Amino acid sequence: MRRSMLFLPGNTPNMLINGGFLGADAVILDLEDAVAPSEKDAARVLVRNTIRYMDFRGCQIIVRINAIDSSFWQRDLDEVLPQKPDLILLPKSGSAQDILAADEYITALEEKLGFERNTVGLMPLIETALGVENAFAIASASSRVEALFLGAEDLTADLRCQRTKAGREIEYARTRLVTAARAAGVDVYDTPFTDVNDDEGIQVDAALAKALGFTGKASISPRHVEVINRVFSPTRKEIDYAYEVMDAIRLAKEQGRGAIALRGKMIDAPIVARAEQTIAAAREMGLGREERS
Repeated sequence: MRRSMLFLPGNTPNMLINGGFLGADAVILDLEDAVAPSEKDAARVLVRNTIRYMDFRGCQIIVRINAIDSSFWQRDLDEVLPQKPDLILLPKSGSAQDILAADEYITALEEKLGFERNTVGLMPLIETALGVENAFAIASASSRVEALFLGAEDLTADLRCQRTKAGREIEYARTRLVTAARAAGVDVYDTPFTDVNDDEGIQVDAALAKALGFTGKASISPRHVEVINRVFSPTRKEIDYAYEVMDAIRLAKEQGRGAIALRGKMIDAPIVARAEQTIAAAREMGLGREERS
């Protein structure tokens, strides 16, 4: 279960070595924005060695490489891919062609290393107007794509608008990415909330992202991880209701009834689908049905 993804600068050893203890479901080891051009080579080696030698305690490992239009991205992959990170985060993904270029290079590396195809997944980072408009084509460009990720800071700069806490300026991008990702059958992650000291703000922003259909949310601060995990986890009430729905479905089938009602409300296919999703998420968290005396 990947609810929270925490960015860690690829050139900060003290943060990298603590990555597995910060509570996030995934860590993003960043070789792009967090690293100056003069430090790229050293950061690659540091990230490579961190993946190779550090225990991330079941936390997924994602590496943000540099963009396709840079001179760094292939060297990034050469260094980190042999360590089998779970995902490669591809910034400035603007078209299906960007995804195909990255996929082709990763595939060649996997073959050279003796890995099965798609051993390492791909997560396009959508942070331009072009990327938003091409979101479905990007999400469906390759079987290697596992999720889309919205990057609002660069996107608002590209849109020539102000980035705000309320997020009205990214409403279209958020709904466009969720729709594109779900249509392509992949996950989708919301942009970080950048005010690390606003505890109420992160709660509101994460709840909005969940309500819109995002799978989870990224963070630039360990302080936000607990809130994100809580918001994107099913509550005890939601889990119990999901099991009630499945019990009602099972009982109706046993009795040969077509119409199914629970608490005065008809149970239709979307409600059943949501119940199944809730139960699956709960099981990933190790939460089963509550025992009743």
